[in-house]
Amino acid sequence: MARQLDRLDPGQPYPLGATWDGLGVNFAVFSSNASAIELCLFDSTTRHQTARFHLPECTDEIWHGYLPGASPGLIYGFRAHGPYEPAAGHRFNPNKLLLDPYAKALAGKLRWSDSLFGYRTHSQNADLSFDRRDSASAMIKAVVVTDDFAWRDDERPSIPWADTIIYEAHVKGLTKLLSGLGEDERGTYAGLGNSAVIDHLRRLGVTTIELLPVHAFLQDRMLLDKNLRNYWGYNTLSYFSPESSYAAGNVATELRTAIRRLHAAGLEVILDVVYNHTCEGSELGPTLSWRGFDNASYYRLVDDNRRHHVNDTGTGNTLNFAHPRVVQMAMDSLRYFAESFHVDGFRFDLGATLGREPHGFDPGSGFFDALRQDPTLQSVKIISEPWDIGPGGYQLGNHPPGFCEWNDRYRDTVRRYWRGDAGQRPEIARRLSGSDDIFGTKRRPTASINYVASHDGATLADLTMYEGKHNDANGEDNRDGAGDNLSNNWGVEGPTDDPDIIRLRDRVARSMLVTLFVSLGTPMLLAGDECGRTQQGNNNAYCQDNEISWIDWSAARNERSRSLIEFTSRLVALRNEHPLLRVPTYLRAEEVVDGVRDLEWLDERGVVLAADDWSNGDARALVMRRAARRENGTVDVIAVLLNASDRQLDFALTDGWQWGLLVDSACPSRAAGPVDGSTYVLADRSCAILTATLASP
Repeated sequence: MARQLDRLDPGQPYPLGATWDGLGVNFAVFSSNASAIELCLFDSTTRHQTARFHLPECTDEIWHGYLPGASPGLIYGFRAHGPYEPAAGHRFNPNKLLLDPYAKALAGKLRWSDSLFGYRTHSQNADLSFDRRDSASAMIKAVVVTDDFAWRDDERPSIPWADTIIYEAHVKGLTKLLSGLGEDERGTYAGLGNSAVIDHLRRLGVTTIELLPVHAFLQDRMLLDKNLRNYWGYNTLSYFSPESSYAAGNVATELRTAIRRLHAAGLEVILDVVYNHTCEGSELGPTLSWRGFDNASYYRLVDDNRRHHVNDTGTGNTLNFAHPRVVQMAMDSLRYFAESFHVDGFRFDLGATLGREPHGFDPGSGFFDALRQDPTLQSVKIISEPWDIGPGGYQLGNHPPGFCEWNDRYRDTVRRYWRGDAGQRPEIARRLSGSDDIFGTKRRPTASINYVASHDGATLADLTMYEGKHNDANGEDNRDGAGDNLSNNWGVEGPTDDPDIIRLRDRVARSMLVTLFVSLGTPMLLAGDECGRTQQGNNNAYCQDNEISWIDWSAARNERSRSLIEFTSRLVALRNEHPLLRVPTYLRAEEVVDGVRDLEWLDERGVVLAADDWSNGDARALVMRRAARRENGTVDVIAVLLNASDRQLDFALTDGWQWGLLVDSACPSRAAGPVDGSTYVLADRSCAILTATLASP
């Protein structure tokens, strides 16, 4: 017989959330400004409240209580009492059931209703009004869980940064159209861990899969009203619960199983995490969790009118990382996924927000300091998207040591160079050599996450097919998304049957891939770019949970796609085989042997570039030559030949050196082998990698 849950003992203020100890459950939640917190229990249908208790103790602003006899599976929520004074930043409303900010599993579904808002949505006083309707029937609830999983001999792959190659993917989009999987397995964590996916990743040679958000997220009411969905998931509802729509069975077990299988194949898993804002939106948004517990503590509010939220994120609210409990929440969430899910790293969405103190962005912010010294997180990979839309929000290169950063200057330079823009020689050289002008003082080249395309923007194929954005399906009259893709359609907007245009587009795409994998830094490949995935010109597919965003693996079986997959795999293999393609430190043009330096820049004539050559805006050709001495005294040389001009060029090769071809983007099927003669003929808008070995003097 189930024990009657009829009293709440004082319990302990730590750990936060709901913690089962074998005899009962301890509940602890933070609120600095509440006058009382109530715990509400629900039956298995989530519709009927079965008990309601006041948390009996408050210790250092942590409200807590212990429920004897409670066990995993218990469904619960909270209500917070306190002042409803929007002008002072307080929005307490005990009529609103609140989700535990530390909920590790969710029950039921959130059903959009005006009762979810703390104010009367149709009142002329807007959010200054007060809504007395109970939101429990519309609200999602938390579930008490215990973290049981047989990790056994699971080991993190622990790939060195210099060897890391990232594959950015969406859990659903990766496998939703993958044949060979069961219908219930497609688009799920189980699909992610399927051998077909793992075999493809290993065939490509990537080392690390970076997943778009898997924290539970909210479907925006605005999008649902348009028959659209939040596909990307940058709208967090819970920082401790995996998204349930990606699971065919038990959510947490399925995600852990996928990670264990990826680890067994030697692949790392990085999670894209969204701590800069929550799903509650602006002051006109719903009251679901943080707003109801302590709006004035969790969120940054406008100084001279605390009714309004600071919107440095573009989503309506900004979490307050100047508050220690917000820092703690993010740190606890990171540790939870690192320890309980064996995650290998994290990518911070709008990472500049996490470094904001009252005076602005600070590399020595409380959160950054906490993260850098945390013993649990010392061994995981940390990546930041180094900007937000607030004042001084562009912080590329300004994060502290230990952080890697998405390098949008790399992305834009590669696109401009291969589009044929003038004056790109100096900029492409800096990006090829690891962006030391951005990261070179205290960090290594690997701090630069190099990419040509990511989830946010056009795909690689679309960069060669569309000059404009085509976002009409998003329902915003094509006003959303970046206005300039830095792309070229090479004569026709969209698909074409013209064989010459197709060949040129394919050549340019391959040239951008070669550039990506020969650049110093950490390369990141967008899932599907290896097989020519298109979003039909949509460069902001955040709301397209359909074939626009999903990878069409059946189309990837055609000859063009198979050829691109093979070419991409070849580039990854070359990077792994040749240390000069992934040098872990910056090269400073130091002499290796007489007349040969570890880094040199030449033109197509084989002449070392002078100052005037760098300032020649019409020059479209460049040779990057790297060299390193082996232990036996011989010298390895790699030469990357780039021709972004509209004509074929003859590149002069150093006399007396025996050159060999590794790859040519104009001739993807050409085998590696010796190069005859004193020149190498490179087609327009093409890139080639050559190698030579010099005997010791």
